[in-house]
Amino acid sequence: MRLSCIGCGPGDPELLTIKALDRLKSADIIFGPTSREGKPSIAIGVVDRYINRQNQSVRTLIFPMKKDKESLVSHWKKNASEIAEAVYSGKKVVYLTVGDPSLYSTWAYVFREFKESFRDIELEIIPGITSIFSFAAEAKLSLAEGEQTVGIIPACYDIERVRNTASTCDTVIFLKDGRYFGKVIRVLPQAGFGNDSMVTIAQDVSIDKQSIKTFQLRELQDVTETGEKYFSIMVVKKK
Repeated sequence: MRLSCIGCGPGDPELLTIKALDRLKSADIIFGPTSREGKPSIAIGVVDRYINRQNQSVRTLIFPMKKDKESLVSHWKKNASEIAEAVYSGKKVVYLTVGDPSLYSTWAYVFREFKESFRDIELEIIPGITSIFSFAAEAKLSLAEGEQTVGIIPACYDIERVRNTASTCDTVIFLKDGRYFGKVIRVLPQAGFGNDSMVTIAQDVSIDKQSIKTFQLRELQDVTETGEKYFSIMVVKKK
């Protein structure tokens, strides 16, 4: 018995790996996450062109974006149990996640529950191209060279934590909620980033709606709101 987790990449269906496509096409049941009832799964949407809905069952699981830990754990356990039940039925089952399963992914919660409650099920993790590397490719940007250090920070975290972490890095990649980028930009000078530091902001990486903008930090110091969406990336490089 095996459950395969497929990293679906940043959004472009053509960036799916060969192994991921093989597992997807051979699956009987396909699970994908969403944040609320009635909202389409982004991961399922990425690979939809490869799904044969006449022969494959596609199911959506809700992973709420909230801070109530008790409610979250309840959803994680329920979702893991539903996936496990499908595996125990003898079907070939895959779980989809955007990007790579190892980075800020709902797979972490599924994996934890399986390791605790369903140890007899083999887990296969198929990596995907992250939005970070797709972004760097689209922006023609080198993230690090030689001895330079790189940090990955959720922009929505405590601003003091953001500042302290950014101060130790030559390149900082901000993920998880572009709506906080304005707040982050204001503390970058305190983290050692000069006015000529390069700031590149992208949203909807690798799909038709993709937007990539590059600035010097001095151009953004009076900005209070960048207008970016949740799925946005900001990369800042010290000069």
